[in-house]
Amino acid sequence: QVELVESGGGLVQAGDSLTLSCAASGDTFKKYAFGWFRQAPGKEREFIAAVSWSGGNYNSVDSMKGRFNISQDDAKNMVFLQLSNLKPEDTAVYYCAARNSYYATEYAKDYEYWGQGNQVTVSS
Repeated sequence: QVELVESGGGLVQAGDSLTLSCAASGDTFKKYAFGWFRQAPGKEREFIAAVSWSGGNYNSVDSMKGRFNISQDDAKNMVFLQLSNLKPEDTAVYYCAARNSYYATEYAKDYEYWGQGNQVTVSS
């Protein structure tokens, strides 16, 4: 059973940086792709970035590419999302997701496994 456990969210001020972590367990992940999504109150879930475990695929929404960066630690089965220059409109629940495929996508429906979500609140 694949499990994703997220950590690192919290309350920050505008302009601050934050790193979210996602620890994966329950399988070998060399054929998996991982993504980060977020969902603000009253809005649909929004794609942020994704990467395959082989490192061969990388997708990122252009509007976030300069501020949000995805990375991974193969040895520890962990995926990270570095958030910088945070803005109040970045306030949302952030989710880590995994799919059993070499290919990362930007579509939430493609991911079979999800973390519990991690609240990030940015005050002005």
